[in-house]
Amino acid sequence: MSRKIRVGIIGEYNPDISYHLATNAALGHAADALSVTISTDWIPTGPLAGETCEKTLKGFDALFAAPCDYNSVEGALRAIRFAREKDRPFLGT
Repeated sequence: MSRKIRVGIIGEYNPDISYHLATNAALGHAADALSVTISTDWIPTGPLAGETCEKTLKGFDALFAAPCDYNSVEGALRAIRFAREKDRPFLGT
């Protein structure tokens, strides 16, 4: 059985933006190359600015800050801080 990794993608997903589709595809290709199963969830930044940030993010194994215009820069920064303080693997673009 392959290992399952949950990746939270911080940002406002838009299927009309080609690099959002490419983000999903790239993570899938990486998972295939590593023989792991990946589960991704796009996480809007607005709610992350509130009290539920840690509760929302704690179930993810890694976090990725997607290239986009964030609805809440504060929410994006709180997610980055969470990753740093909770020792989660993090990639920002």
